[in-house]
Amino acid sequence: MQIISALKDIPGASPSGGNRLVALQPHRHMVQEHVSDTPDFGAAHPKIEVTGLSVYYGKTQAIKDVSVTIPEKRVTAVIGPSGCGKSTFLRTLNRMNDLVPGVKVEGSVLLDGMDIYSPHVDVVELRKKVGMVFQRPNPFPKSIWENVAYGPKCQGITNRATLEQIVERSLREAALWDEVKDRLYSSALELSGGQQQRLCIARALAVEPSVLLMDEPAASLDPISTTRIEDLISQLRNNYTVVIVTHNMQQAARVSDYTAFFLMGRLVEFDATEKIFTRPSRKETEDYITGRFG
Repeated sequence: MQIISALKDIPGASPSGGNRLVALQPHRHMVQEHVSDTPDFGAAHPKIEVTGLSVYYGKTQAIKDVSVTIPEKRVTAVIGPSGCGKSTFLRTLNRMNDLVPGVKVEGSVLLDGMDIYSPHVDVVELRKKVGMVFQRPNPFPKSIWENVAYGPKCQGITNRATLEQIVERSLREAALWDEVKDRLYSSALELSGGQQQRLCIARALAVEPSVLLMDEPAASLDPISTTRIEDLISQLRNNYTVVIVTHNMQQAARVSDYTAFFLMGRLVEFDATEKIFTRPSRKETEDYITGRFG
């Protein structure tokens, strides 16, 4: 089964061991309106609390009554077939959907207890706290240094020494410093695709967000660059809450602590990644991760 290779890095997930694949024990359920169970987050605190979230593009409903709690300083993967609402959900977490004409959002999204859809929220300040990395690298046509310093400069930081510290810290956090420290003033467009994506991550980290959203961050990269991005995500969980959308089951199994499975705009199941990939509670989840559809 395809799922076997996806589980090779999950402790205790061997199909010949104690945790047998749920595909051997199918359940008979239909899709629920929403998921009410919350997994045990251990020592982690809730970072984002989504309640009754629905999103409409005109008359088309893309997200249907989703409720989920995302833990702090953990990696949460969002999986599901194309068109299931993954990217729409991700964009609701920093109000990127506000930029889409005709969009309507119902329900609430709390960040550290603050309703980000309150009319009193400064969206610019929100996006400093909740950074975004897109599928394709999008560096500015500027130097590597200017790309990273851009956000802090927009915040009013002008002291050169301070900016130098921010640039170095951000590039180190993005695992890029050693590769570019001798050419900081070269064009960012001269970097490889994988380096450009890590530069975009450094640019997001420069404004010190607490949450980092990633929409298929390795989809356009080669296998070596993908491995570096995955290793970086594993490191970022020490200081940031990371939410990543991915079509790659193996990637979700490797990098995430928790996994949310979306289908037709609904959240079908949310649980620890190890449980989702070895003994999911829902028949739909089992069918998707074993490759029966999607």
